[in-house]
Amino acid sequence: MTIDSNLNSTPSAAAAGTWHLGDRTVNRIGYGAMRLAGMPWDERPRDRADSVALLRRAIELGVDHIDTAAFYFLPTRSVNELISTALQPYPDELVITTKVGAGRSRDGAFEYARPDQLRSQVEENIRQLGLDCLDVVNLRWGAGLEREAGSVAEHFGALAELREAGLIRHLGISNIGAEQLAEAMEIAPVVCVQNRYGLTDRQDDALVDLCGRHGIAFVPFFAVAAAVPGGLPGAAGHDTTGESEVAKVAAAHGATPAQVRLAWTLHRGDHVLAIPGTGDRTHLEENIAAGGLRLSEEELALLNGIATAG
Repeated sequence: MTIDSNLNSTPSAAAAGTWHLGDRTVNRIGYGAMRLAGMPWDERPRDRADSVALLRRAIELGVDHIDTAAFYFLPTRSVNELISTALQPYPDELVITTKVGAGRSRDGAFEYARPDQLRSQVEENIRQLGLDCLDVVNLRWGAGLEREAGSVAEHFGALAELREAGLIRHLGISNIGAEQLAEAMEIAPVVCVQNRYGLTDRQDDALVDLCGRHGIAFVPFFAVAAAVPGGLPGAAGHDTTGESEVAKVAAAHGATPAQVRLAWTLHRGDHVLAIPGTGDRTHLEENIAAGGLRLSEEELALLNGIATAG
């Protein structure tokens, strides 16, 4: 058995290497803030002081890319407000990525914005985060988790206008296919694509490669959640596909299965970023440490074979 030294010392997000989001450079392992306040289907909020401490710890460990949204909230907690409280004045190197399009009404129900409503969503994020301009804004296409067809031109065009107006620095797009990405790229530069993707959730393999050819960051969400009981919203159970293969690789590195899944994701290409989310400090440090886990060609072949076998 070989134990990766980076997994047994203070982790650093810098170990994952860097990529660019427009004119900003970020460490490839970041933090997804969705779970910071608690989850919408469980209205018991996380302890406020713990959430603030976790955010500050993430920054201490080199996280310089945080993904959030104004619609990440519970009745008594707002993720954006927690970020603002914990991290202002923001470090110069910190890139905060938000998303609009999807939203939630006052009663918490999910809804989708019209193009003319996107400015108010952008301004809401600006106000909550205490910023003058948002670093990166993703157009989150569709109100649900499933991929939706249709033209993104009107919505993405509205965001492009807000970029020209100085409210947004860079644009991304989320929950889309290759044709929708091509459509968006005709309207304005796209710095990132944020889609559901992971070791056993491989429908976007071709899109990952396409983004790489264009120099666009691919930022998977739920890269680990499908394998965690209760981790994927609306799922009846968790995905057990490839558990034995993942466990074998994890044992060889003294790592957890989640760390192996994150490391595999990062091995998909230098342009792939990770934004694992957690409200637990131990899990945060494990996630960041996964950025330094190096898989051999044999291990990658074993893991890649999971999807082939499925």
